[in-house]
Amino acid sequence: MRRVFTKAAGLAAVGLLAFTTAQPSQANTPDNQPVRAAAEGPAYFVMTDITHEQFVVKLTKPGDIEHARELVSGETTDRPHLIARILKRQAPYNPRWSYHNNPDTTQFFDNAFEVCDATIPYVEDHLDEAGGAFLPGLVWCDWTSRLIREIPAP
Repeated sequence: MRRVFTKAAGLAAVGLLAFTTAQPSQANTPDNQPVRAAAEGPAYFVMTDITHEQFVVKLTKPGDIEHARELVSGETTDRPHLIARILKRQAPYNPRWSYHNNPDTTQFFDNAFEVCDATIPYVEDHLDEAGGAFLPGLVWCDWTSRLIREIPAP
């Protein structure tokens, strides 16, 4: 029964992530003018967790970048952890690890399902299992993750 619950919770987490990351095709302002994305490019932040390892995350959505900067500066403590789908390949800005976060799916959270919780090095050590029973849908949500600083774009 526990295994069925774990799988159901994992599917629910994946569904929730897919639902919350869906973007409307075009948003309009009250005067019917299209909303334009911020001219600012991606931002890069160093994340750590209970293991004290460091992992670089790339953020591309202006709201997420603003929230990340507020977390780093101490302006807020809301939604301090990261959840994202991982990509099983090295990123130039994060060369130490064989995976990276997909910036299009990265979000912040307070609480999440246990099925997506894993530390930075644990994901690396079990990357070949990710996407199955371990990190279903490649959704990763390190419960002890926290941003510690912003770094310049590579």
